[in-house]
Amino acid sequence: MPIRALDHIQLAMPEGEEEQARAFYDNLLGMPEVPKPDNLRARGGCWFESGKLKVHLGVDPDFKPARKAHPAFIVDGLDDLVRTLSSAGYRVVEDEPLAGYNRRYVSDPFGNRIELMEPISGSASIANVRNGL
Repeated sequence: MPIRALDHIQLAMPEGEEEQARAFYDNLLGMPEVPKPDNLRARGGCWFESGKLKVHLGVDPDFKPARKAHPAFIVDGLDDLVRTLSSAGYRVVEDEPLAGYNRRYVSDPFGNRIELMEPISGSASIANVRNGL
């Protein structure tokens, strides 16, 4: 049986920091929070969804941020998002170029690494993103 798709990603977060998660993922990145199922609410954390993109933040009692492993989000308006994040006090950094993309890295409020990628107009990457490849 082949794997067909990715349902969601889960990142860890420290206990009791849901408001910081909402401020970053919902308010700054624009991924609205969705209710967790009743049977999972007691665990803490929060879930965010935007279209097919689903990000679950789960409480880890032995939390350590993911500084290397990371999700890469395709974005529209990378420059505007960088300004928004910078204005909110987040450090946004460049890395080595990647053909077909403008990209930056930012850490969420807990230190988890997040890659922000915007396809460059006219590149083959745009077609791949639109076709879900």
